[in-house]
Amino acid sequence: MFGVAGIVAVMQPDGLFDLTPPSGGAQGFGSPSAQPHGHGRGASSAAGSRWPDMPASPSLAAVGPDAPLAVRMRPANLEELVGQDHLLAPGAPLRRLVAGGAPMSVILWGPPGCGKTTIAHLVAAAEERHFVAMSALSAGVKDVREVIDVARRRRRSGGKPTVLFIDEVHRFTKTQQDSLLAAVEDGTVTLLAATTENPYFSVISPLLSRCILLTLRPLEDGHVRELIRRALIEERGLGGTVKLAPAAEDHLVHLAGGDVRKALTALEAAHGSAVANDESEIDLATAERAVDVAALRMAGAGDERYDVVSAFIKSMRGSDVDASLHYLARLLVGGEDPRFIARRLIILASEDIGMADPTSLTVATNAAYAVQHIGLPECQLNLAQAVIHLASAPKSNSATLAISAALQDVRAGKAGRVPKHLRDAHYQGAKGLGHGAGYRYPHDDLYGVLSQQYPPDELVGVDYYHPTLHGAERQIAERLPKLRQVIRGSSEEENS
Repeated sequence: MFGVAGIVAVMQPDGLFDLTPPSGGAQGFGSPSAQPHGHGRGASSAAGSRWPDMPASPSLAAVGPDAPLAVRMRPANLEELVGQDHLLAPGAPLRRLVAGGAPMSVILWGPPGCGKTTIAHLVAAAEERHFVAMSALSAGVKDVREVIDVARRRRRSGGKPTVLFIDEVHRFTKTQQDSLLAAVEDGTVTLLAATTENPYFSVISPLLSRCILLTLRPLEDGHVRELIRRALIEERGLGGTVKLAPAAEDHLVHLAGGDVRKALTALEAAHGSAVANDESEIDLATAERAVDVAALRMAGAGDERYDVVSAFIKSMRGSDVDASLHYLARLLVGGEDPRFIARRLIILASEDIGMADPTSLTVATNAAYAVQHIGLPECQLNLAQAVIHLASAPKSNSATLAISAALQDVRAGKAGRVPKHLRDAHYQGAKGLGHGAGYRYPHDDLYGVLSQQYPPDELVGVDYYHPTLHGAERQIAERLPKLRQVIRGSSEEENS
């Protein structure tokens, strides 16, 4: 269902942290009664490691009533997990991992609040395995190797197999990831890693090839709503002590942006405010005050988000920088997902600016990168910079019109055979079919452009792209007719 940032315990200076519930005398990894908290060699076990043989984390049922609501409502079994039905089929890797079946190393990839850490907690509850957790934010190669050494000794002595959970694994350097390879390869540890970033880019290929990749989907609004309602009525949650007004519920769902941890944290804050004021219902105003975020409101209740987004795009298209910034602020204060805003900027950069300022696409994609890697609140600066650039840039929709016209022709059946001189001539027998014969290599020409037919016969002489005279596109408008004349003209015109 969702994970809890930082895990439910105090992070240790060495990068290891506890998955043990915060109350109830349970003795799991990191609890004072389970191990000394000194970090020098004097705190080591008889085996000589800083990490003595500690029991696996206990059942999540031991979570105390003083734990945060998001922790108390974490699923106690796979049946309570929502939004990940594609991973829960009988015999699926996730079920086998949680049930303690055949060991397999797994990388969990998904956005915040979708269930990665929850799955780690479920795996930690299996009694037949020893569970160790560390955060890539602070652990180093030395920490990884010491955990592996202990796991290897435990394995040789017939002890429980070790599951090593690494949160935010994408933050490990290549060297740190390399240190895991041998232990994962020979089964010394079963790796369970979580990441919010694309593992094909953030995890080294040798490690990725040794693991099963499970992609967790973002929670939909319906899933978040279901979990909010569950937290309202269940005894481990708020136990029916307050009601939640529909408008307040909508606000919490929208504020979450698919991250149910965020929704439950906001709900708990709103509940505390309602109780303090002796109120039996959390209304919209209470929810807003509790999380210090105003719900987006304007004429046309229910459609306000779409109206503001529409005004945002049209203001940038119309080159009104100040109105664009106003609507950006409305979206941010209203809890809009900054990734959604960044995607809209990337679209607008090509749809409404295009070749009039080709740098706009670079600015928009860089802003999206910043949103992904920095997050709120700092990324609002990156979004503001991009909005100012796009709104003030010269405008052209020529690229939009060009691809629309080309698509219309293709869909209408105007897609003749590729000219023989352009066809692939690299495979055996292609030359015998005449493929590639007569192809003229443009770089052999002094000017790099020569006369040659490129489109199918049916489309010779068709112009899709019509540049404007705005911004940088003016230069293209001056150059393009000359290019077309050379390409479509006679050989005598090539160097004119």
